[in-house]
Amino acid sequence: MEKKHLAQEIVKREWVLFDQVHNIGGRASCQDNWPAFYVMRISQFLAWNKSILISYWNDLTEAEQEGRNPLSEKYGYMMEVTSPEEYDRIKDQLPVCSEGKKKLVEEIVICHMTWMREVSLRYPVLLGKGRPISEETGGWAASFETYLRGELYTYSLKTLQLYHQYIKELKMDGKNLNAMILQNQMSYYGFNSLEEAEARLSQKT
Repeated sequence: MEKKHLAQEIVKREWVLFDQVHNIGGRASCQDNWPAFYVMRISQFLAWNKSILISYWNDLTEAEQEGRNPLSEKYGYMMEVTSPEEYDRIKDQLPVCSEGKKKLVEEIVICHMTWMREVSLRYPVLLGKGRPISEETGGWAASFETYLRGELYTYSLKTLQLYHQYIKELKMDGKNLNAMILQNQMSYYGFNSLEEAEARLSQKT
């Protein structure tokens, strides 16, 4: 299966799981917005290499076989920050993350935070449309940091190891994965570059 087709199939599988997520305040409007969901997720997956995609596909398969919903688990892990009291009630229902996984997750998060701050400095208008980078920066939604950590906790150790190796390679090549993901996203909205998107959106503010 070619990389793009594999990424598309993963998004379709995630959409089914996302539809089954139960929120504290009821169904979220984003659960009925397939176009936005597709762009956000495909932009991320197309920035990965095929090895990570295959491993994550296997993660989803294993979770389904065990009757688990990784997307529900992601929001569950996020509650440790966004809703501590609710998290205390549901934390025993979440898979326990090993110390090895947590170490990899934190190293990945640190790298992504550095990348995201670099992107924010270069494209402040574009980044101003999204989540706050960290809880300290405040904002309308759970931060990028909280969301990322919650998602990474749902990956298998193998997927995290492949991901960790991939970001090390990108850093050595002077590449920024967050910029790559954002470029993919802007391409779906018809922009040829991040510079073009930043300039066009700046005119509207």
